[in-house]
Amino acid sequence: MTNAPESSRLFESVPLGPLTLPNRLVMPPLTRNRADADGVPRPLMVTHYAQRATAGLIIAEGTTPNAVGQTYPNIPGIHDDAHVAGWRRVTDAVRAGGGRMFLQLQHGGRVGHPDNSGLLPVAPSPVALPEEIHTPSGRQPSVVPRELDAEGIRETVADFAAAARRAVDAGFEGVEVHAANGHLLHQFLAKNTNRRTDAYGGSVENRVRFAVEVVRAVADAIGPERVGVRISPGVTVNGVDEGGEEETAALYRALVPALAALDPVYLHVIFADPGQPLFRWIRAAWPNALIANPVLGFGGPLPADGGKEAGERLLAAGADLISLGRAFMANPDLVERLRTGAPLNPLREANWMYSGEEAGYNDYPTLAGSAALIRPAHRPAGLRPAGRPVSRR
Repeated sequence: MTNAPESSRLFESVPLGPLTLPNRLVMPPLTRNRADADGVPRPLMVTHYAQRATAGLIIAEGTTPNAVGQTYPNIPGIHDDAHVAGWRRVTDAVRAGGGRMFLQLQHGGRVGHPDNSGLLPVAPSPVALPEEIHTPSGRQPSVVPRELDAEGIRETVADFAAAARRAVDAGFEGVEVHAANGHLLHQFLAKNTNRRTDAYGGSVENRVRFAVEVVRAVADAIGPERVGVRISPGVTVNGVDEGGEEETAALYRALVPALAALDPVYLHVIFADPGQPLFRWIRAAWPNALIANPVLGFGGPLPADGGKEAGERLLAAGADLISLGRAFMANPDLVERLRTGAPLNPLREANWMYSGEEAGYNDYPTLAGSAALIRPAHRPAGLRPAGRPVSRR
């Protein structure tokens, strides 16, 4: 196999706000339901992230900023002291390996269930998720969420800011605000999930208001140089519908400049296509770093190169950093494999998602032949085994 060229831009050092990243490869958030039942990161999560510390940047999995925002069982949180202590073990291990981490703040909105959080989910409007949802007892019909009133919106914005401060206390270099993939902020953006008639609904300008308020509060709390935002233009995951291609273009032509005015350090675009006019417009309109996640056939097989060629095309189209999810899952040493042209581990589809334990999570070998690079010597105080394993999608 031909070695990766020495001149490849993927392996260049690049600044990101106050950080200097050793390469342009980003491990994006990958939800794997490995926290304990109370949302505290478990020791196997310490191992998992430490194994991948050679990524230019790790963005840790979607993490709940408050109790009502929990999506599925065994999702990590960042809204109490035990969460902070658990995540600190992760960030300490990654930093010891030379890595850097942001934490994604993910509020599920209507993507939740009382059996998962103990609370009725909240959303911009009382519109239920049009599919069943996983709970500790199995799949159940989704519930109609409670519509956030003005006080609830203010409290939720404040919860995001508090979670960002806790993330910094836990050792993260920053946070990524999740405004994508059908979760709460995206539900405010989308026409079919936002049926409000107040200042947060109706027009495009109103529908972007909540996302902008959240990002502003987070940036005020920890500084914009520590804040990124993730968006997914046109993506219909979790039943969102932005209203068609023309409406999507109008939506992000309003959202992106409003976010840019707050000066977040990066924008992370999901399923980015360098051939699409909207992606090219976003690149021209966004003044700071742009992370692009390439279209690699969602749900299909992982390309043999892990997405390297697609990433190179996005760099040529103006992206600054490239996020590759499944490739990092199957290859702890992905950076070295891509740099040298070494073959990639095949992704074991049977157990890579949501199995709850080591299989398909920490047991992928490195080029040196070691599957477990770092493993805690004992279970830290306060951490318990995960509950019943779950699987999703």
